[in-house]
Amino acid sequence: MPGPFLAAVIYNTVRHGFVGGPLMIVGHAIIEMAMLIVIIFGLGCIVHNSFVLNIISAAGAGLLIYFGINMLISLKNVTLDIAPRSSRSSNLVFSGITMSIANPYWTVWWLTIGMGLVIATQKQGIFAVLIFFAGHITADLLWYGFVSFMISRGKQAVSITVYRFIIALCAVSLLGFGIYFAVDTFV
Repeated sequence: MPGPFLAAVIYNTVRHGFVGGPLMIVGHAIIEMAMLIVIIFGLGCIVHNSFVLNIISAAGAGLLIYFGINMLISLKNVTLDIAPRSSRSSNLVFSGITMSIANPYWTVWWLTIGMGLVIATQKQGIFAVLIFFAGHITADLLWYGFVSFMISRGKQAVSITVYRFIIALCAVSLLGFGIYFAVDTFV
């Protein structure tokens, strides 16, 4: 599903090369594992509270708007020279965590469809839950790895203007998602 996480993967791939997507998926997997544990131990009812969901939505909207504005500000510094920066890989993992949490629909998905799948899978045992999680993360890694690969290899096919347009489009998308979530939360 096109959304804030995809926009962030594209942005980080342009800045850091192919590793952008896979390292963000590491962060995404960390927070998804935490959500899986919360569901398994029955704490879903705590975060299923409408007040808590509104707080999550408002915070997520704010983060998405913040990330969108930062992307727009950084446009002038975007180059086609993609050189992976291994010293900043922890920032990409953290970005995967924050972009997952910042998307209110991520939480809603896990508290509805995801929770249902985990509960149904739990009936088959913990090994089945682990297989479900491994399959879910593998699918994410394959998709976002593919996106990162195509973006990182695309510098031979596109100009700096096209890259900046892609980043601007991603930034505007993040702003749009953030505004939508804010309006949806408070209206």
